[in-house]
Amino acid sequence: MSNVSPGVPSSDPSGHLLPAGEKGTADVAASPFSPRGEGARRADEGAPGETKIIRQDIRKHRPVETGQARQLRRNETEEEYYFWSDLRARRLNGYKFARQVPLGPFIVDFLCREERLIVEVDGFQHAESATDQRRTEWLNANGYSVLRSWNQEISRERRSVLETVLAALRGRLEFSSELPSFYAPAEQR
Repeated sequence: MSNVSPGVPSSDPSGHLLPAGEKGTADVAASPFSPRGEGARRADEGAPGETKIIRQDIRKHRPVETGQARQLRRNETEEEYYFWSDLRARRLNGYKFARQVPLGPFIVDFLCREERLIVEVDGFQHAESATDQRRTEWLNANGYSVLRSWNQEISRERRSVLETVLAALRGRLEFSSELPSFYAPAEQR
């Protein structure tokens, strides 16, 4: 990997510009959610009991996910619309956010790339979702923290949700039983 000064965009091998801080590849343990591609191994290859590491670029351009993200941006919920109005254009203490961002095999609601924080705004259909738990585990394994908020919280207590996001961005928020909706990559549960 080449040395590039921080804050300077570079391009990946395909020529696409990459934001500063997102250069390189991530180490991901082999799982059913890891995409098969260049450098990927089957789970049964290698020595028995050995942990398999797959090198992959989680920012790889995937046209299907990009189209799906655009569709989600067009059909956002009312809560996402109001929450985005508070996050966009560095309105939250200068932190830059993007919305409906394809990240690996998933599309995340709001992403602060600089701090590797994902904010998910969920409706009732996400309560106790095993799929969301696997998704969060995958994102944590790739170095992202995930903060989940309910639509009701955004509608009724948007300011306190924004304060919680700020605390997470500043590193003052850790997983606890009082805040079960924050998942940091370093947490071992």
